[in-house]
Amino acid sequence: MSTSTSEPETTELRRVMGPGLLLLFIVGDILGTGVYALTGQVAGEVGGAAWLPFLIAFVIATLTALSYLELVTKYPKAAGAALYVHKAFGVHFFTFIVAFAVMCSGITSAATASQAFAANLAAGVEWEASKTSIMLMALAFMTLAMAINLRGVSESVKANVVLTLIELSGLVIVILIGFWAIGGGDADFSRVTAFDTPGDKNVFVAITTATSLAFFAMVGFEDSVNMAEETQEPRKIFPRMMLTGLGITGAIYVLVSICAVALVPVGDLAGSDTPLTLVVERGAPDLPFDRILPFISMFAVANSALINMLMASRLLYGMANQGVLPHALAKVHEQRRTPWAAILFTTGLAFALIVYVSYASADAVEVLGGTTALLLLAVFAVVNGAVLVLRRERVDRDHFRTHTAIAVAGAVACLYLVTPLSGRDAEQYEIAGLLLLLGVVLSVPVYLLRRKHGEEVGISEPDALS
Repeated sequence: MSTSTSEPETTELRRVMGPGLLLLFIVGDILGTGVYALTGQVAGEVGGAAWLPFLIAFVIATLTALSYLELVTKYPKAAGAALYVHKAFGVHFFTFIVAFAVMCSGITSAATASQAFAANLAAGVEWEASKTSIMLMALAFMTLAMAINLRGVSESVKANVVLTLIELSGLVIVILIGFWAIGGGDADFSRVTAFDTPGDKNVFVAITTATSLAFFAMVGFEDSVNMAEETQEPRKIFPRMMLTGLGITGAIYVLVSICAVALVPVGDLAGSDTPLTLVVERGAPDLPFDRILPFISMFAVANSALINMLMASRLLYGMANQGVLPHALAKVHEQRRTPWAAILFTTGLAFALIVYVSYASADAVEVLGGTTALLLLAVFAVVNGAVLVLRRERVDRDHFRTHTAIAVAGAVACLYLVTPLSGRDAEQYEIAGLLLLLGVVLSVPVYLLRRKHGEEVGISEPDALS
């Protein structure tokens, strides 16, 4: 570690987040759509051992989190993956692709959440909705998210605490009912260690396919680095709180998946759009939890969608404002001061994704969730490389430092899950590729215009990080 300095980092933001609030922010950001919507699909890939992909995803996420911790404690500013990559490699086009990939992951995540929201709403009101009805409800939900985004309403730290506790309560209900049923002999615990792979997949490929899907449930921890300037003593508390948050959510996901397969046959889980509701219905048929959980699930996935669309629209606005994308996307509403053009554009992309996968895919949630994980795993692989490149730059403060072997392992694991070797569905590559191609197409006229006028092209780096 380099020598420390007693002089605190300057920031225009108010440092309001202590250890407790930061922990709740991290836990709340990770919890949400993934485990509520994808437990059945993960079980469908590997059988009763559905807990194993969640455990592997937790390990890979932790390896990458250690790289993020080195970067956020070394540069404790409101940055993100694109800025870390820009510091490390200085290639503007590469930085743009990383930034656009992060933005697209927010859109695909929100589209996933909208599908899960619609499925849980139908389950909550006991309506046998068709695929078209689910699609229309998902579109209506995204319209509501757009309206909130345009109005300028964002979640405060206190609201995040409430939302996190509600999301957590649903998962605790599943775990407690699972333990109760297992203890009472009403569960088949032997299914927990059984592998049942689909088609001609071998066990290893089935596990990696399921892990690449389960990884969607672990994303969100990386968003917390953007709170560095609003966190008290970030270099001191970030490592402890991020790793604690990952540990809590990883343990919850493993316990939920164990309870799910012990109570419900894998085939029933994989065929359900609301797998956790099915779990509490089988585990406690005489209690009303199966009627409550769909609404808790709706609340959890709605929060995920709102946060992701907020992030995606602001990131698009930022790139347009810096001249990397057409400046028309940087237009701001005069009264609301919200980036309305970016909001409409990102919502339009989400609409297109929802409609496309509803008609082209057998399971829209699985395809969209897998695409989100694909985009972020690619970004994480680059961040694990960036942390090693940035070792050459020293700062006059103590900071967290991950082991080189851990960063390399994180990069290799993320890269493997990005490749077709992991058994990933080809449709996920198609969607991710089309989204990134759209970004490149949008950037071409801006690039040519700025080159013509001799202006530098690329995402600029904040002065605070220079």
